[in-house]
Amino acid sequence: MGNKDIAEDEVADEAEHGGLQTWQTDRTRAPIATKIVVAGGFGVGKTTFVGSVSEITPLTTEALMTQAAEDVDDNAATPEKTTTTVAMDFGRITLDSDLVLYLFGTPGQQRFWFMWDDLVRGAIGAVVMADTRRLPDCFPALDYFESCGLPYVVAVNHFEGTPEYAAEDVRDALSVPPRVPVVIMDARKRITVVESLLALVGHALDLTPE
Repeated sequence: MGNKDIAEDEVADEAEHGGLQTWQTDRTRAPIATKIVVAGGFGVGKTTFVGSVSEITPLTTEALMTQAAEDVDDNAATPEKTTTTVAMDFGRITLDSDLVLYLFGTPGQQRFWFMWDDLVRGAIGAVVMADTRRLPDCFPALDYFESCGLPYVVAVNHFEGTPEYAAEDVRDALSVPPRVPVVIMDARKRITVVESLLALVGHALDLTPE
């Protein structure tokens, strides 16, 4: 069984148990290639998010952190992190026979934000990842996508050993508008990443003019 079949089985199983809305597809039409951006602060889990669902070997641009970056990369909340994304992460997931998502993870550090305009070009939407230990770190991404009008969802990456918060509590803390979906997920778990992506695709479709 291939990764594509595994993804479809996981989604179907979750839908049957109420975890996901069933994704309706037309198997007679050509696959739709869709670009999605994964953004958020430094160390929030963007590389893990992309790698958890990619059916191809993910392209990563990880570089070792050095002493020269100590003053600009705050890893107090993630002291075990020794690498950082310096350009982008890239992966692909086939959700069904006619829906293929290409995932582009943005670098989180401010000195690399100049790349964002190029990375979001042609995207239908963005997943903004948040870490409840450092919620302010996702404000730049939220402001960016609000200002450019690109549909987005907030995916709260729950780390082990941290308190769990309800989605609506995180929404209030971030002042996220009611129209924007907020989901709780674990970037290491494939099915929760798929749920986040489906939430974004559904949200983007809702905002698409008929």
